[in-house]
Amino acid sequence: MKYYISKTITDTTVANLRPKVEEALKAEGFGVLTEIDIQAVMKKKLDKDYLPHLILGACSPVYADKVLSIDPHMSTLLPCNVTLRQLENGDVEVSAVAPLVAMNMVDTPGIEESAQEINDKLNRAIDNV
Repeated sequence: MKYYISKTITDTTVANLRPKVEEALKAEGFGVLTEIDIQAVMKKKLDKDYLPHLILGACSPVYADKVLSIDPHMSTLLPCNVTLRQLENGDVEVSAVAPLVAMNMVDTPGIEESAQEINDKLNRAIDNV
């Protein structure tokens, strides 16, 4: 099983696609809490050139509350990373961690059901970009 969910979008840029990704996430109950600009970080820290590449930290407060109420250590797996990465051919790949796979290592009762629901929501969000 792949550890990520992804979709490639043609004829766009990371900057143009970002609002659509955020809208699709919002429709599934996620908000973006954090952003890491990989292109800027790699240039600043290593003087390396990267194509545009963002990591968005997406979180559903409802599900965060649900899993944290069961197991406070679940905070180590939050938020869900959603990435937008410009490819060499000009397309943009939108990817997200697959929560069902990421949370598979947790054997706390009640977590698997939430992981499946979060996984389904992220799949729908990416499908709707």
